[in-house]
Amino acid sequence: MLISIIIFIVVLVAAYFLFVGFYPTFGGDVSKERQAEFTKSTQFIKGKFENTKPVNMSQSFSETLNMAKKFFFTNVKNGRPKNDLSVKKIDSLNIVNYADSTRFIWFGHSSFLLQINQKNILIDPMFSNVPAPHSMLGGKRFSTELPIEVQKLPKIDAVIISHDHYDHLDYESISILKEKVDTFYTPLGVGVHLEAWGVQKERIIELDWWQETTFYDLKFVCTPAIHFSGRKFSNGQSTLWSSWIIQSKSENIFFSGDSGYGSHFKEIGEKYGPFDFAMMECGQYNEMWPEIHMFPEETAQAGVDVRAKKVMPIHWGAFKLALHSWTDPIERITKKANELNLPLITPKIGEPFLLNENKIDSDNWWK
Repeated sequence: MLISIIIFIVVLVAAYFLFVGFYPTFGGDVSKERQAEFTKSTQFIKGKFENTKPVNMSQSFSETLNMAKKFFFTNVKNGRPKNDLSVKKIDSLNIVNYADSTRFIWFGHSSFLLQINQKNILIDPMFSNVPAPHSMLGGKRFSTELPIEVQKLPKIDAVIISHDHYDHLDYESISILKEKVDTFYTPLGVGVHLEAWGVQKERIIELDWWQETTFYDLKFVCTPAIHFSGRKFSNGQSTLWSSWIIQSKSENIFFSGDSGYGSHFKEIGEKYGPFDFAMMECGQYNEMWPEIHMFPEETAQAGVDVRAKKVMPIHWGAFKLALHSWTDPIERITKKANELNLPLITPKIGEPFLLNENKIDSDNWWK
């Protein structure tokens, strides 16, 4: 029996290393030469990126097993919609011919098409059906369709990526998009995955926190977040995570990426606010990981902290990645936002909406 158990463990370990070594979805690895460049960053300490306020990311084997057991075997009431969510469809010509004021199209979770100053910008484009290295390793998207098929998207001027987790950086999506995209913008190190997937290094711009860059008549700012990174057991915290600011001459937009609640939101608001619009993480939270994802009440407060005129809750409506009901995020943030007099934008997936619209959608489509 002991020999059989040992053989089984050896086979599992060998299978894992073969899977990780040859399956492309895991991306690339940061080289020693690249790490040497990261030493200029105050966030890069002893070979890894760290949050400004230390977050304990180390878990014992038993803690990891306990978390996995709860996630895979807990029956969550209303964890997924009873029926597939319907999405608003949009065609390629509508996108190509659009030349009006700044507008957004939400693809669910944290993925957006932003059309601003005659530029098409994708934010965290995760268009696959499952946020995992293989389709058998995760739950399916809540909707069977996207607002537009990825193959039908027109030329994309820029892609902005917040970090390298599977629900934000997707191999299949990048593989289809890469020839359509002019430039990719990422936090430090994330470009190593893009390079592994065939994106030329010259088309990738990596930034540290508080670094700015110009893109035609727009400004992109890489700003802090409280989170972590890694696509496999061996490369945790090897790349940086971030929030982002997108500015035109007349508009100021904030995208939170994934983040726990912290003082960085107020600091961002003081340095770059007020914001006309903020896309704020609101979903996939749990008391087992309170430091790296915000609870909805914290999301609303973070919107106040960054001095946002309007907030849209994101990181929900597409995947089950936690143990709350699928509508819990939007129900709780709606209640808290009302208490704080914080205007919310809650469009349907695929429904285009304009930045300068004063109408606040309140039809509670998720009900």
